[in-house]
Amino acid sequence: MSTCASLVVGADGSTSKAGSSRGVGSSADRYVFLARRAEFDVIIIGGNTARNEPYARTPVALVVLSRSDLNPVAENPKSHLWNTTPAQAIARARQEFGPRILIEGGGALLTELLADRLIDEFFLTVTPERGGENIFDWRQVLNHFAHFNESQIDQTLFFHAQN
Repeated sequence: MSTCASLVVGADGSTSKAGSSRGVGSSADRYVFLARRAEFDVIIIGGNTARNEPYARTPVALVVLSRSDLNPVAENPKSHLWNTTPAQAIARARQEFGPRILIEGGGALLTELLADRLIDEFFLTVTPERGGENIFDWRQVLNHFAHFNESQIDQTLFFHAQN
């Protein structure tokens, strides 16, 4: 059983630019991000992420955590809207979809799960982009993990951290 998280940030820690993570992403990140998704049984995201990012199609089940009764990605036939805590969502997702869970954000959801020690692995991408919004202290987050590896494609850094 493994709960992993994935996040892309700019060099200054910004998680979005012009309202979307695509503004801080890179082509290298996009390729790795899309390939990774298929390795999981379910993707969990927060409501704000669902409203601001393109989640109309996913290769696996998608759980949106939100207090709203309206599913912001209702056009995705694999989407499920749950009004529950992140910890409860992980337990329920494991039962309903399988043990391989990917958390794709946003930053507030990831921060809560890290504080509760519910993330086993963290895939972090750092691109050279700067000047975005929603700053995330990615260096501090890496300190939550016992080990991490770093690789680079072009100007994009990839970290894989785990306990």
